[in-house]
Amino acid sequence: MIGSFPDTKGRFGSFGGKFVPETLMYALEELEEAYARFSQEEDFRQELKDLLADYDGRPTPLYYAERLTRHLGGAPIYLKREDLNHTGAHKINNALGQGLLAKRMGKKKLVAETGAGQHGVAAATVAALLGLECKVFMGVEDMKRQRLNVFRMRLLGAEVVPADSGTRTLKDATNEAIRYWVAHVEDTFYMIGSVVGPHPYPRMVRDFQRVIGDEAKAQMVKQTGGLPHTIVAAVGGGSNAMGIFYPFLDDPVRLIGVEAAGKGIETGQHAATLSQGKKGVIHGSYTYLLQDEEGQILPAHSISAGLDYPGVGPEHAYLMESGRAQYVSVTDEEALEAVQLLTRLEGILPALESAHAVAHAMKIVRETEGPILINLSGRGDKDMETLINHFSLGDIEDEQKETKQKGGTKV
Repeated sequence: MIGSFPDTKGRFGSFGGKFVPETLMYALEELEEAYARFSQEEDFRQELKDLLADYDGRPTPLYYAERLTRHLGGAPIYLKREDLNHTGAHKINNALGQGLLAKRMGKKKLVAETGAGQHGVAAATVAALLGLECKVFMGVEDMKRQRLNVFRMRLLGAEVVPADSGTRTLKDATNEAIRYWVAHVEDTFYMIGSVVGPHPYPRMVRDFQRVIGDEAKAQMVKQTGGLPHTIVAAVGGGSNAMGIFYPFLDDPVRLIGVEAAGKGIETGQHAATLSQGKKGVIHGSYTYLLQDEEGQILPAHSISAGLDYPGVGPEHAYLMESGRAQYVSVTDEEALEAVQLLTRLEGILPALESAHAVAHAMKIVRETEGPILINLSGRGDKDMETLINHFSLGDIEDEQKETKQKGGTKV
């Protein structure tokens, strides 16, 4: 079965594994042992189940987007509403699982990295809930793009540490978080937010996120009488995509991961790791990443901070090479168009990450022979400043000038 990976060495085919300094091997082995033990205990599973239901708000709805379907004129489109989770994204599913694990391991502190801020907010939320200290590393560039989430993390009691090296985005925040963890492994739990990093993180995060796919499968059968024809999900590191893909791996369902083509593949300013990258090691895992001829990691670009990462989870690399999943890319402009369309037709403002999946679904809807299921991984409130810069700010300024010229009240 294709879903039986990883193997005992944390490999998905040739991908994955542990490529870390010797000083981290003890911490990873401790984590692997703790995850194998506690995740199978009934009281751990019940506590996580209760929190997912009563705190997170699961199950999230499966919504038939009737007006969007009618407008596009093709296969029916369904949305898995992970944007309705507590904190506004799927990231909380995994954060709750890892937070409970940290408590079972006797760790007093959490360290995390974040790009769009959704994982950082989820980590800070769980730390507050469980009474743990929390430190979140975040690229300076992402802190500017996601000021609202920076404020939310600080309000929750977390320390947000600016990462000012390299491109000052998620890759650099991850580097800083790993360096901090190396020096504080005794009392600190490293809460990774995606299916990336060394074993056992890709498996552990996938397992905590598979609740998305488990729920969606049951909901699709109940609402439509069968499985979806196609599932579409955005891929940066790839946690929301793996969460919804995994329970369908052995089913006759087309799986499509959507990467960020940024300003266009031909410009070199993108984050299309699987379609444009090469095999190598990033953040302790063997996978595909953007790199130059000398193996140096290249900067990624996306209008979505959550997709702005030069690597990808090793299980996605395996699914691509095995042919089980297809990976495509969508530009910034196409994602922005999808934001507008979904918001105006359905009253749902998607995160820019999720908008990439919506944009690709818009492309294939007329050629698809059955229901399309989109994982709407997060809500777009956090992206408001970016959206204002692209959609509204100029209009408001023009209206203000026009009102002033007419001697009216300033808007």
